Amino acid sequence: MIRRQIGRTGRDVNAIGLGCMGMSIAYGEPMDQAEAVKLLHEALDLGVDHFDTAELYGFGANETLLGEAFHDRRDRAFIATKFGPVGDLATRTVRGVDGSEANMRRAVEQSLRCLKTDHIDLYYLHRKDPNLPIEETVGAMAKLVQEGKVKALGLSEVGADTLRRAQAVHPIAAVQSEYSIFSRDVEKEVLPLCQETGVTLVAYSPLGRGMLTGAFTRDHRPEASDYRAAVSPRFQGDAYEANLALVEEIGKIAAARGAGASQVALAWALASNPNVVTIPGTTRLANLTSNLAAADIALTAEETASLNALAAKVAGDRYDERGMTLVNA
Repeated sequence: MIRRQIGRTGRDVNAIGLGCMGMSIAYGEPMDQAEAVKLLHEALDLGVDHFDTAELYGFGANETLLGEAFHDRRDRAFIATKFGPVGDLATRTVRGVDGSEANMRRAVEQSLRCLKTDHIDLYYLHRKDPNLPIEETVGAMAKLVQEGKVKALGLSEVGADTLRRAQAVHPIAAVQSEYSIFSRDVEKEVLPLCQETGVTLVAYSPLGRGMLTGAFTRDHRPEASDYRAAVSPRFQGDAYEANLALVEEIGKIAAARGAGASQVALAWALASNPNVVTIPGTTRLANLTSNLAAADIALTAEETASLNALAAKVAGDRYDERGMTLVNA
């Protein structure tokens, strides 16, 4: 097990956490609640203590799931959640981002109720509100720290300039961004700034939304109900075929080690920088156990160089056109 601190909070977590979104939305039908709670308990018992959720993940459904799982063992779970995107519960559609204090107050109280807790360990702005200065939103979030409702603040999918401006208002413990062998934009400015200022980079989708696991093939694609088929260009058309060829390269390195492609992908992310922690998602105990074993893999310089070369060959953006307007903001 590798343990790393979250920012300068003094709180350390298993560097391989659990992204919980897929238990409730996005990748097909939601998990049965009892099965999901069982998996969360098993994760805790295996040493996972960093659990990531958000209001957006089922408009409270995913937070409610974590509340059911951890309300009676809250001291063992480091829970991160997020606010910002707003939408319609009935249609499960997002209409924009609201980083105002009024929306934050509504969202945090709802999150506390759903999570059945009196505090949130790490509270993120899920996406920057394009209509508000980051200073205004972070200033409001800082009040939650003063009130004891939130222990630390984070930002998701922001650029280096936004992070600097936010840090001038209140310490930022973590920046959450997509980061994997296939997605390395943060290495240009955000990750160096995080390392310089003691901010943890929380890597979501370190397995490329499942693509880097090797589970997908030319004949086995995401189903129509899976959001990857609709909003992720990397899973569409010719780009999908091209990217599978790159995954085969990861698979060759993994096979030579007697490991899985997902383990190699996680090992790469953990070795990339000591400021990085990961939150791969899964709905299966076998995958969770496999992911945790990645902490024991030390890649050689030659293997790392081969994996690093793949990013420049990836086809397609990680989100559709609308989604890309909200990242690196």
